[in-house]
Amino acid sequence: MNLKVMDILKKYTMTLALVAVIIFFYVNTGGKILFPQNINNLISQNAYVFVLAAGMLLCILTGGNIDLACGSVVCFVGGIGAVMMDANINEWVAVVVMLIGGLLVGAWQGFWIAYIKVPPFIATLAGMYAFRGLSNIVLQGYAVGIRNEVFLNVFGGGADCYVPDFFGGANMNLTCMVAGVVIAIIYIASVIKNRISAQSKGYEVAPLYSELAKMIIICAVVIWIFYKLANYKGIPTALIWIAVVLLAYAYVTSNTTMGRYLYAVGGNEKATRLSGIDPRKIYFFAYVNMGLMSGLAGILTVARATQAQPTFGQGYEMDAIAACFIGGASAYGGEGNVFGIVIGAILMGVINMGMSIMGVNANYQKVVKGIVVLAAIIFDVLSNKKKK
Repeated sequence: MNLKVMDILKKYTMTLALVAVIIFFYVNTGGKILFPQNINNLISQNAYVFVLAAGMLLCILTGGNIDLACGSVVCFVGGIGAVMMDANINEWVAVVVMLIGGLLVGAWQGFWIAYIKVPPFIATLAGMYAFRGLSNIVLQGYAVGIRNEVFLNVFGGGADCYVPDFFGGANMNLTCMVAGVVIAIIYIASVIKNRISAQSKGYEVAPLYSELAKMIIICAVVIWIFYKLANYKGIPTALIWIAVVLLAYAYVTSNTTMGRYLYAVGGNEKATRLSGIDPRKIYFFAYVNMGLMSGLAGILTVARATQAQPTFGQGYEMDAIAACFIGGASAYGGEGNVFGIVIGAILMGVINMGMSIMGVNANYQKVVKGIVVLAAIIFDVLSNKKKK
C-alpha cells in the first residue's frame, strides 16, 4: 500500500506542486489569481510557452537536446509577418511565409546538428545570435504595428479574438460552457473506449476506482476552467491554437512510428542505429519541427502584442525548456509527454502571474523560476540514479 502511494506521489509530483502553488497564490492574492480575467490572461499570455514547449519536447526526447534559438526565431518570423502586413500584403500570405520561414530555419539548424554533427547547444547558440541580428535588420530597429483585424482576431490579439457566443447568453458565454461540457464528455468516452479495447486485448488496466477518480478530477477541472472563461469573454482564439498543437503532439508522440523513434533515439541511440533506424533523420525531424513551432509562436506573439519589436522572444527558449523539465521530461532524453509540458507551462505561468499580482520584484521572479527549474532537474537526476 505504501509502495503504491509513493508511486502515485512520484508520478503526480508536479501536478501536486501545481495545486500547492495555486493554493499559495490564492491565499496571498486574496483570490485574485483565479479571477476570470486572470484565467484568460494566463492562457493568452502563455500561448507561446505551450507551443514552443511542444516543439522543445521532441528535441529533448532525442537525448536531452535543446534549441536556444527559438526565441530569436520567434522575433525574426514575427518581424517578417509584421513588415509584410504593414505593406498591405494579405494576412494569410504573411502567415504562410512566417510558417515557411520557421520551417527553413529549423531545416538549417537540423542539417548542422543531424548531418554535420555540430552539438545542438553550439548550433542553436549560433542561431540565437544570428536570428536576433536578422530580426533587427528586418525591423530596422523599430517596432512595427499590426492593424490587420482578421489576423489579430484569429490569432488572439484583437478586441474580438474570442469565439462568438452562438447561444446569446445574458450573463455568461453559453457557447463556452457547452464547449467545456462537450470536451468532458468526449474525454470520458475516449477513456471508456480505450479501457474496453485494452481489456479485450488482454492488457492490464488500471483499477476502476483509480480511473473513475482521475476522470472526475479532470472533467471537474475542465468544466471549472470553461466556467471561468464563460464569465469573462468566452474562449480566446489563442486557446484553440494551443489545443490543436497539444492534441497533435500528444498523438504524434503516443501513436506514430516517428514518436516511437524519438523515444528510442533518446533512450539508446546506438541500439536504435543497430535496429536499422537512421538517428540523423530523427534529429533533423525534431529541429525542423521546432522551427515550425517557432513560426507559429511568432504569429501568436505578434498578434497578442499587436506589433513586432526587436526585443520580442527574449527568454522564450528558457520558458519552453523550463516547462518541459518541470513537466517531467528527462535531461537525459527518452522520457517526457505532452501532459507533463502542460503542467509545466501552467506552473510557470501561475508563478509569474501570482508574483506579479503580489508586486514581487521582477528580478526575484527570475530567482524563483530558476530555483523551480533546478529543483525539477535535481528530481530527475535522483530518479535516474535510483533506477540504475
